[in-house]
Amino acid sequence: MGVLLRRPVVASATAVNRIVSSPRFSLALRNQFQFRNSSSTPTKVVASPEEALEDVKSNITLLCGGFGLSGVPDTLINALEQKSEVQNITAVSNNAGVDGSGLSKLLVSGQITKMIASYIGGNKTFESLYLSGKISLELTPQGTIAERCRAGGAGVPAFYTATGVGTWVEQGKLPVRYGSDGSVIETSEPRETRVFEDGRKYLLERAIVGDVAFVKAYKADTFGNCYFRGSARNFNSVMGRAGKVTIVEAEHIVQPGEIAAEDVHLPAIYVSKVIQSTTPKMIEIYKNSVPADQVKESTPSDLPPGKAEAAAKREKIVRRAAQEFKSNGYANLGIGMPTLAPGYLPEGFHVTLQSENGILGLGPYPLKGEEDPDLINAGKETVTLIDGASLFGSEESFAMIRSGRVDLTILGAMQVSEFGDLANWALPGMVKGMGGAMDLVANPAKTRVVVVTEHVDKKGRSKIVKECSFPLTGKGCVSRIITDLAVFDAHPTEGLTLIEVFPGITVEEVTQKTEAPFKVSDNLKTVQT
Repeated sequence: MGVLLRRPVVASATAVNRIVSSPRFSLALRNQFQFRNSSSTPTKVVASPEEALEDVKSNITLLCGGFGLSGVPDTLINALEQKSEVQNITAVSNNAGVDGSGLSKLLVSGQITKMIASYIGGNKTFESLYLSGKISLELTPQGTIAERCRAGGAGVPAFYTATGVGTWVEQGKLPVRYGSDGSVIETSEPRETRVFEDGRKYLLERAIVGDVAFVKAYKADTFGNCYFRGSARNFNSVMGRAGKVTIVEAEHIVQPGEIAAEDVHLPAIYVSKVIQSTTPKMIEIYKNSVPADQVKESTPSDLPPGKAEAAAKREKIVRRAAQEFKSNGYANLGIGMPTLAPGYLPEGFHVTLQSENGILGLGPYPLKGEEDPDLINAGKETVTLIDGASLFGSEESFAMIRSGRVDLTILGAMQVSEFGDLANWALPGMVKGMGGAMDLVANPAKTRVVVVTEHVDKKGRSKIVKECSFPLTGKGCVSRIITDLAVFDAHPTEGLTLIEVFPGITVEEVTQKTEAPFKVSDNLKTVQT
């Protein structure tokens, strides 16, 4: 027997009033409905940031939305900076903004004593305080931060993930606190591990629940429902769910019903207070496209000698990397050289680019004057969207990545080992953070990991080594290496195989400049770009 499915009906205000007035509409429901729609309906909007923060005390865990400078609750952060009696804060955020902005202000004021973050980036204040032992830092892969907060907001105490297996995350070697002399005086805790039916090792990660969460929304209604615009949803939605007390600053405060029910990204049940945002939105890195009629052809020879050589190497590598894309596939590109590869795709070739801060369907850089602070990529650069793009939170983005829905990731490297181990996030005395890289390489069986790098470093040392001496991003995760000399296939047990050389490059030269041993393919080819 068939089932008749009726489409939901959205009633008009007149129809709703008629239904409520009906004798069949129960007294209890009528009273509830009239209360919720009366002028006395309670509101979560408070008059000022100071009022919103009146119950915020010392010794708290503070969750803070935002990615780079996008979606950062600066109005609340600035107000907390003025509340100097609040001390000993553990702040959880992807990063701490830039010098003089965002959570960086609370680092300078001394109110934050510990950060849980994935990335220091170019924030010199953050880096200096950490390396001099003035704050603690629990470096955590970006997707793991998102999932720890999602678990906390969902009442799940812990979960297993493959992210970080075989790295300092698993081994408990991440420096948490340095001494004033530069020595490491505290390290991270080793992770409990377990092997499941698929034969892979996983790490146990504990959920994060914040005492307070700061969230930046584009719109919030007086009930507390929130709507995030563009890629500014990033960590805001998941942080909002994981706070015991969630305080939202909104660019626009509207009446209930002005945000369509299907457009509510953070439901009111998670929100405690709402204030008006009063701080301007900023862009960290302006990146622009050039109008077609203004494009000027240039070659590396137009540059100074040193830069010309580097540009020529980079172009060789990127042109070859463009051949790795799968038609109609999904790809994630690391910061720097990998982002140039789509520019060398043939006309009509279609690939959908994913950015871990919440975009599927990255478009070209915007024209000058058309930049949008709510649309940035993982490199904090201004971007556009293609037709058919979708937007989501960082927790959803990393669910796509860990589950292998992304076909390809192209990353840079400091070192790659004989068996495909990757190191690309830290050097001695210089720690920028792993960002989302550990998550991107955590499922190599489903996501091909292609590394693009110069064959040797500035001191002439091979970057393809027998064993990585720098901290690992992933173990046995790289499937292909593309350098300015050659192309290698990598295998976690069989090692490296030289499959292509660039024109004018001999096997002898590759051997001389490669520390790691490798086999030469019986079908060795010359790179065609």
